[in-house]
Amino acid sequence: MNCCFGWFAAVHCSCRLIPDPEPQIPDMHFQFEIAQQAQPATAEPRPGDPAATTLELMKQMLDVQREQLNLARAMAAAHDAQARWRQVLARWTDDFQRLPEACKHVLPTLEKAYFDMIAELTSRLRDGDESIENEFALAEFLDRYGVRLGQLGTLLSVVGPLAEVAAAAENKS
Repeated sequence: MNCCFGWFAAVHCSCRLIPDPEPQIPDMHFQFEIAQQAQPATAEPRPGDPAATTLELMKQMLDVQREQLNLARAMAAAHDAQARWRQVLARWTDDFQRLPEACKHVLPTLEKAYFDMIAELTSRLRDGDESIENEFALAEFLDRYGVRLGQLGTLLSVVGPLAEVAAAAENKS
């Protein structure tokens, strides 16, 4: 009696108790079971392990990207002029109910005056009607156009966002 079967016992087994009188013809079907060597689970990755280093770097990159996204959202919220004007108008709704509509109505007039002044300024400089080569001429030129353009620009920067609030309110309706 053998502890092993077939041709394997005849060739490799040293635990034969009785010689096999009739060796069997081996089947051509084999089954191999290979167990994976168990590696001890380490709680801390090894310092020189490239996979652990890559994983740690990717985690750090993800944290930085999340922080950048939060900062970008905060910056967008801080620079949202419409939101600021909506907050101001919400506080004064009872006193200035028609102000956004009025701003929306007068904005095209202010824009036209602003661009007309810029067109006049550029045409006079291009045609040579205005000279700004000496200090006196430059001062006169700035008195004529600079202050007015600055004031109109300021008016547009105040009236424009209020008009946009009215336009946004119309689009929601």
